[in-house]
Amino acid sequence: MTEAAAIDALAIEFVQFAVGAGVLRFGQFKTKAGRLSPYFFNAGLFDDGAKLGCLAQFYARRLLASGLEFDMLFGPAYKGITLAAAVAIELARLGRNVPFAYNRKEAKDHGEGGSLVGAALRGRVLIVDDVISAGTSVRESIALIAAGGARPVAVAIALDRQEMGAEDGVDQPWSAVQYITSRLDLRVVSIATLSDLLQYLAASSDATLAGFRQAVSAYRDRYGV
Repeated sequence: MTEAAAIDALAIEFVQFAVGAGVLRFGQFKTKAGRLSPYFFNAGLFDDGAKLGCLAQFYARRLLASGLEFDMLFGPAYKGITLAAAVAIELARLGRNVPFAYNRKEAKDHGEGGSLVGAALRGRVLIVDDVISAGTSVRESIALIAAGGARPVAVAIALDRQEMGAEDGVDQPWSAVQYITSRLDLRVVSIATLSDLLQYLAASSDATLAGFRQAVSAYRDRYGV
């Protein structure tokens, strides 16, 4: 099996896991951009030890397969905090022990003070988050990392929606991920993409799931990049 085939298999395996865990759902959901999406990915529903542990395994497997070089992890508040910690644990279990840090939403004015918690920022920093919607948390993380004297090199996410961004209610010809890679010069590593989701739905033997493919495909035709 080629590396590309193995990576594709990992993406499909992740989509299957997310659907089974109830984290990836189908129906009608309003996005931050005000669009009605036929699917919704809510990483906050990886809400027990078993599901979070499996999620961390997918991140770690993708990162190790990517060949990306990094010295530590950074988790933007709030979801990124748990994700960075879980991924650091899984990477260590696989023999790749790296430090991690995260930020507070509000700086602490007592004790050690400041807005950063965990290991000191150094070297090449990988930002760990669930999805990239508008890129706001990534830009904030970049500023914090740079201010700490380190260098942000990439962002790891669970799902790339491959969907055009929106500014002030106006559709843009690029996605948030494309913005991060082209404008901010950071690599984005995703466990799976919307293309992988469509492939999973097309191959599903579950008639209910297969029935959602048309709606998801139409949504991509309208908003995909």
